[in-house]
This record gives sequence, structure tokens and C-alpha cells, in this order.
Amino acid sequence: MFIVDRRLNPGSKSLENRQRFLRRAKALVQGAVKKTSEGRDIKDVLEGGEVSIPLDGMHEPRFRTEGGTRDRVLPGNKKFVEGDILPRPNGGGGRGSQAGEGDSEDDFRFVLSRNEFVDLFLDDLELPDLAKRKLAEVESEGLQRAGYSTSGSPANISVSRTVQLALARRVALRRPKPGTIAELEAEMEACTDEARRAELLGQIEVLKAKAKRIPFIDPIDIRYRRFETVPKPVAQAVMFCLMDVSGSMTEHMKDLAKRFYMLLYVFLTRRYRHVEIVFIRHTDRAEEVDEDTFFHGPASGGTMVSSALQAMSDIVRSRFKPSDWNIYAAQASDGDNSIADSALTGRLLTENILPVSQFFAYLEVGEANGSSFEMPDSSLWTLYNRLRGEGAPLSMRKVASRSEIFPVFHDLFQRRQGQEKAAP
Repeated sequence: MFIVDRRLNPGSKSLENRQRFLRRAKALVQGAVKKTSEGRDIKDVLEGGEVSIPLDGMHEPRFRTEGGTRDRVLPGNKKFVEGDILPRPNGGGGRGSQAGEGDSEDDFRFVLSRNEFVDLFLDDLELPDLAKRKLAEVESEGLQRAGYSTSGSPANISVSRTVQLALARRVALRRPKPGTIAELEAEMEACTDEARRAELLGQIEVLKAKAKRIPFIDPIDIRYRRFETVPKPVAQAVMFCLMDVSGSMTEHMKDLAKRFYMLLYVFLTRRYRHVEIVFIRHTDRAEEVDEDTFFHGPASGGTMVSSALQAMSDIVRSRFKPSDWNIYAAQASDGDNSIADSALTGRLLTENILPVSQFFAYLEVGEANGSSFEMPDSSLWTLYNRLRGEGAPLSMRKVASRSEIFPVFHDLFQRRQGQEKAAP
């Protein structure tokens, strides 16, 4: 099949060049969003804001038919005469700069909304739309009692309210009670006076006729329970960020961990109304810190992963009741761990952490000079892989470059989807 595009191009512009320009502009905007997100805290990654892109990347190519030397007469010139050389304007970049005149400047600025920023933040490396739709789940729909109505499904009849209204109607209309009629009939049977019997018979007939006119249940008495659909928050969640900050963890490795934590935070804040973040860093001992200290604070020493797991277990026990909180954890490490610490690490993970966690991911980070699939198995990876083989619900991946973060996150999330516990 051959398709011939006969649409007219805009004046002096090529349609193919226009498409190429739009792709280049979108790539520049995505790069600006990624660059902006690098300097943000995890809690602020969802916020929109001002971004800037290089001005020289926004020039659209166009055809020019005129060229060569041009002669112009400018009236009112009192400064220059024929043959003078015009000096170049002072200054470097900015809107007035031309090619080769000083440094360029990011002076094309615009503001992105919260949703636009998140869409561009997620739209990288062909992240499947299925994952983005899943990340966009904010609330679920729930049913809430909204009083009563006079129409509805028979399954929703409120017996108690119906009987209550029927009783009130019978009392208001003075419907004869069956006991009253029974007493008059008993008195008539025992009475020997014909005149009295005739009087009692007339009263009984009047009461029975009135009772027939006033039914026990009338259609106007029936009430149905009414429900309304309202937005219902799924739950609240807490995310534990565990990271090895010993001397073997480089800044590149910490940057990989932060990018993964950002994606996990985006997911949690879109799915849960209230999210807490707990940062735990460790060497041979663990401590709860703020985000800046977590990623940038200096630390050195040996490595004992069990200290971080023990700290997380203590915090869960003291502050986050598993029946009220959805607990998520992401651990980032280069895989080094003391051999003597392996048994305690495995026991803490399988007995204290995993039973109360919705999701536990282990991210092993390495240097960017090799593929993640070529990274040798570390001692911690070997331990976790053995526990997973024994049935522990662990999600494990290796990354060595920034370009692997998005695919690894999507892979972890998609695989965990069938095993994840239902949110309360």
C-alpha cells in the first residue's frame, strides 16, 4: 500500500521538517523535566513548576529563497557612512544572540502543571501505558448509605423502616386492633340479650369494614435503602527506603537508588491518600535520617544489612500497625554484606519484615561501565535469591545505569501485581 500525503505545507516550511522539529522539541522538554527532577526531593517530585530549554533548540528549519548581498537604504542615518563595518552587539546568550556570539542561555521558560510534569516524568524509555494507567489510580469508588427512597430494588427493602411507617399510619388512622374485635365477638357469644347482641354485631361489622379499608402494609409505607457512589481512599501507606551507605557505595549508585525511590513514591502517592516515608541508612549500624542526610551525608564503615532490617522492624512495631498501614520497602545496596551476618539477615527478613509487608524490592546497584545482567552475584544477592527459591516473596533486580531504572521498576511492579495483598 502506498500513501501519498497531498496536504499543503505551511508557507515556506516543510512538513517533514515540522515533524522532526516537534520530536526534537519534545525530547528537549523531557530532558528538562528529568534534569529538574534530579535536584528535587522525593516528596517534591510530583509538583509541577517552571522548566527551561535551550533557545537554540527551538528554531524551526525553513526554506529561504533570498540570499547573497543585499543593498538597503536606511533613512535618518547620521552615524555610519558607506563602507563602515557594523560592530557586533555586546553580550553573550539570550534572545538577541546569534550563532557564534558567546554562550547560549536557557531563556525559553514555561510552567508545567502537576499532571503534565508527572506524565513527562514517566514518559521515558517507552514505559508502557499500562503502567502509567496503574500509577494514575488515586481513589476507588465506594458505596455509602444515603437515607431511604420510595422506589428501588426489592433486595434493598428496609423492613424496619417500612414496618415503622406502617404502624404510624395505622395509629394515625385509628385502625381497629384485632384484639378489640376479638373481645367484642367473645362478648357477643356470651350475651343473651338480643338487643345487646344486635348492637355488638353492628360494632363488629363496622370495625371489620374499617380494618379492611386501612391495610396493615400499604405501598406508601414501603421504603428502600438508598446508596450513593462516593470517592473512597484506598488506604494509607508507608515506604521504607533502606540503603547501604558504606564506603563501597558511590554517588552513582546512590543516584540510581534515588531514581528508583522516586518512581516508587510516585506510585504510592497516586494510589494512597496518605504516604509516609522512612529513610534508613546503614553501615555496620543503622539509623533513621532525613532525606538529605540519607543521600548526601558522609558515612563509612563495615556493612551489616541486619542492622537496617532490625531498625525497620522496630519502627513498624512502634509506629505503623500492619492492620492500619500498607507497608512497602525498597532496599538498595551494592550487595556487600558480612558473611557472619547472613543468617540473622535471612531470619529478620522472613520472620519480621516480609509477613507484614505489601511489597519488598531489592535493588542491587553497580557501576555504569557494564550491563546489569553481567554483574556478578554478590553475597547479599545470593542470600536473597536462595530465600526467594524457598518461597519468600522477594522482588530482585540489578541496575548499572540510569536508563535501566524505568524498565526495572515497571518489571518489578508488573510481576508483583498478582501477588500483592489487597489493600484494606
